Amino acid sequence: MSTDKRARQKENRQQKQASELIAYRRSRIIDRAKQVTIVVVLLAAGLVVLKVVNTDDSTNASSDDTATGSVDDATSLPNVTAPSDENCPEADGSSPRTIDFESAQPLCINLAQDHVAVFDTSEGEIRVDLATASTPMTVNNFVTLARWHYYDGTTIFRSDPTIDIIQGGSPHTESASDPGPGYNIADEPAFDVDDAGQVTGPYRYQPGQLVMARSAGPNSASAQFFFTTGANAALLDGQGSYVVFGETDEAGLEVLQGIIGLHEPGGSLGGAPSRTVTVNSVTIETS
Repeated sequence: MSTDKRARQKENRQQKQASELIAYRRSRIIDRAKQVTIVVVLLAAGLVVLKVVNTDDSTNASSDDTATGSVDDATSLPNVTAPSDENCPEADGSSPRTIDFESAQPLCINLAQDHVAVFDTSEGEIRVDLATASTPMTVNNFVTLARWHYYDGTTIFRSDPTIDIIQGGSPHTESASDPGPGYNIADEPAFDVDDAGQVTGPYRYQPGQLVMARSAGPNSASAQFFFTTGANAALLDGQGSYVVFGETDEAGLEVLQGIIGLHEPGGSLGGAPSRTVTVNSVTIETS
C-alpha cells in the first residue's frame, strides 16, 4: 500500500471520528437544552422538588474489557481553561519521577501544538500522534504524566486477543487493580449514563489506537491505557466509552502486533505476554 494511500485512509478515519464526536456533542447540547427548558417551566409552575442524591463512590471496577482499579468516580476532575506553569513538569524531561499526586494535573501543554508520544519498549519503538484537538484534557493528562516519568519502567501487564488489546500504565502494582495517580479525569466528551449506570460513548475502535482504560462508572479513567492491535477491537464499539486519544503508524502497529503475538492465556482479564514487555520510557515531542 502506498504512503499516500495510507495517509488518505488515516485522514479519512480522523475526519469520520471527528464528525461522530461533533454530532455526539451537538446531541448532548440539545438534550441539555431540553432539560433546562423543562426545569424552567416546572419551576415557574412551582412543581419542582429538589433532591440531593448521595452517590456511592465505591463502584466496583468492571470485570470485562478494559477495567482499571481506579473507581472513585469524578475525583478531583480538572477544571482548567488556560495553560499554567504551576505544578507542571519540565518539558525537557528533567523533572524527578513522580507517580502519586494530590489532585489532577493542571493544564501543562500548549493546545495549539501537535504532540507525539514516543514509547520506547523492550519490543521496539511505538510513535503515537496524540489527538490534542479532539481530546485536549485527556492528552494533557497523559503528556503531563509522561513528563513526570509516570510510565517509565512499567510493563504491558495484559493482552487479550479476543478484543485485540494490550494494556499498561500501572506503576504501583503492574496490574489492572493499580490505584492510579490519585485522581480521575473527566470523560471527553461527557458520556451518556442510563438508569442502570451503564456508560456509552461515541468512540469506534480499529487497529493502532491509543485508548484510555477505565472502570465501570463515568469519569473513571486516570492513567492506565491500552493499544488496539487488530480488528477484534471493534467489539468494544457497543460501549464506545474508552476515549481514543492517539494513533500510531504502520511501524508502530507492527510492534503492537508483535506484542500481542506473545499472548499467553490466563487470569480474569484474558492473559498477558509470555515474557516481560517493558515500557522503558514515554517521551513527548512537540511541533
